[in-house]
Amino acid sequence: MKDILHYLCIVTLLQSYISNAYTPQFRGENRLFLDTADIREWDKYLPTGAFYGVTTNPILLQRAGQPCALPNLHAMAETALSMSEEFMVQAWGPTVEDMIQCGLDLVEPSKERIVVKVPVTMDGVKAARVLIRSGIRVCLTACYDHKQAMVAASVGAEYIAPYLGRMSDLGKNGQDECYKMQEIVTGMQSETRILVASIRDAQTMADLAAKGMETFTFSPAVAHELFNEAMTIKAAQDFEEAASRNSILY
Repeated sequence: MKDILHYLCIVTLLQSYISNAYTPQFRGENRLFLDTADIREWDKYLPTGAFYGVTTNPILLQRAGQPCALPNLHAMAETALSMSEEFMVQAWGPTVEDMIQCGLDLVEPSKERIVVKVPVTMDGVKAARVLIRSGIRVCLTACYDHKQAMVAASVGAEYIAPYLGRMSDLGKNGQDECYKMQEIVTGMQSETRILVASIRDAQTMADLAAKGMETFTFSPAVAHELFNEAMTIKAAQDFEEAASRNSILY
């Protein structure tokens, strides 16, 4: 009976934490996002408290079998925001007006905590301008060159998302591109965040963080790398074994 009560107490505390997302005092300015539309991965990683939010796009939705439809995206936003601070979702549409209306509709569950993504195209930036002036938080996405950071800063976007891995695939130095973007927004005295995306491994992200980059979105595969250090897992097992040999279960 005692063990059952102990278990129920832990479950209650965990549920309370999950339903009351907050920013830890010592997190600083960094923001880590989980880049997936797979809710099973949210359930796995968001309860750690390490993630500021979730990022999605139509391709990720398709991979996860999630319809790119407003009712479903509103439901996903509510789920994500019950476990984290922010939910990023991409607007779509063949015209500027369509993207604007889509963005307005997407934020209905929480204008304060949902960020609308639009590509750094001419039409995307036109839509971003209207959305930003409507009080909607915007991330310019699909960034492939450092000069695009000037556009994000000038239009007043909260985030710009460079595709690090894909830039490197094209023969660019993806890390240098990200550093230059940070220098540009700093030089322009902008508060736009460089949201580094398309990260292929945790070591690259750590290298960027060591140079002052502070905002990242990455896949569950990269998250797995962060939480699975063999020697740390072995040390934790050793602690548990020592405790079980030398204590009375509370």
